[in-house]
Amino acid sequence: MSPLVGIHPVREALLAGRPVDRVLIAKGAGGARLQELLALCRERGVPVRVESRDRLDRAAKGANHQGVVAFGAAEKYSSIDDTAASGGLHVILDGVEDPHNLGAIIRTAHAAGAAAVVIPERRAAGLNETVGRAASGALAYLPVVRVVNINRTLDELKERGYWIYGLDERGKDTYDQVEFTKPSAIVLGAEGSGLHEHVAKRCDFLVRIPMAGQVASLNVSVAAGVILFEWKRRAALPTPAP
Repeated sequence: MSPLVGIHPVREALLAGRPVDRVLIAKGAGGARLQELLALCRERGVPVRVESRDRLDRAAKGANHQGVVAFGAAEKYSSIDDTAASGGLHVILDGVEDPHNLGAIIRTAHAAGAAAVVIPERRAAGLNETVGRAASGALAYLPVVRVVNINRTLDELKERGYWIYGLDERGKDTYDQVEFTKPSAIVLGAEGSGLHEHVAKRCDFLVRIPMAGQVASLNVSVAAGVILFEWKRRAALPTPAP
């Protein structure tokens, strides 16, 4: 089982009611945050074992565990049938390979009110300890769907009435000009290469973030924050009277 490492990710998993088999605490670890975590473990009947820091280092596989490692909290993938039924925003990642970027996007997507993040099985980062750390607990709340084929998934979402918005520097409209029609899916491309050709062709709209400097594009996790919070801002606006 993949471990969940760090005080905050383990705390959020417990608060969200995720299944946790056991929690390891490093000898000598202390502090108010750790005491709160131990209280949560007692409330939920989760076994706690005190182990050496070397044992936690091995369990965390080099990640900064802050003296806490949990087992049995490995995130399970959801299905597109389950997540799309709500009609909520889906964030589709077309081959994001850096686990830090994936975790940051998951955290941002949750904060912006997305219903799910969708990732491909191949040539992309999957859920692991690094992603969990970067997501800072958001994995306990936001479903992640792993699909065989992004193109097929986009087709399925369109059949369900979703409008697909691809973020691409070749986009005709800027992200703050396009009208977001619900239900929406926002597609972000891989680091460096952007959207694949067939993915871009399936988007109803290609939008871009205008750049004032000499750098052609933003880091994908930063770009995600820009467009997702614009979507959130629009979603909060009152619906115009007919």
